[in-house]
Amino acid sequence: MKLAGGLVMTSSLSIARSVTSAVPAEVIVSCLLTVQTPRRGFFDLTAEIVAFVTEAGAFEGQLTLFIRHTSASLTIQENADPTVLTDLTTALDRLAPENGGWRHDTEGPDDMPAHIKTMLTATSLQVPVMKSKLMLGIWQGIYLIEHRRQAHRREIVMQFVGTTTPT
Repeated sequence: MKLAGGLVMTSSLSIARSVTSAVPAEVIVSCLLTVQTPRRGFFDLTAEIVAFVTEAGAFEGQLTLFIRHTSASLTIQENADPTVLTDLTTALDRLAPENGGWRHDTEGPDDMPAHIKTMLTATSLQVPVMKSKLMLGIWQGIYLIEHRRQAHRREIVMQFVGTTTPT
């Protein structure tokens, strides 16, 4: 198929879709997760989040995660090779360096870069739950990213909306 500008679209993808699942949202289960970060960096929260989904009796639905801060964020990233997280830290530091000439420095030179890094990443995530399993890919983990150098107490709202395990 020819597109505008002489571009040609080809399709060599093999695509498959599972059977559709439709269930009414019967429950909302919420919990506040508090994390004391020791320093700047990526901290894997996947096990804690899976425990919440299990304790909630989640079967089919949607998990929302929301961090209640402007200098820390959430992400889903590779959990197999730690150099990925090192490289991501380097990339974020290049995008928002501490010596960037920022005017906002009330809480220190890492404060404004932390706000920028949060803006570039995410304060909330959505993860589907199907048949009681968080539908993360094989190499995916859920991370809190602490953008400040010092230790901080961070709060993450975890909320499942959907159905619980059939009895």
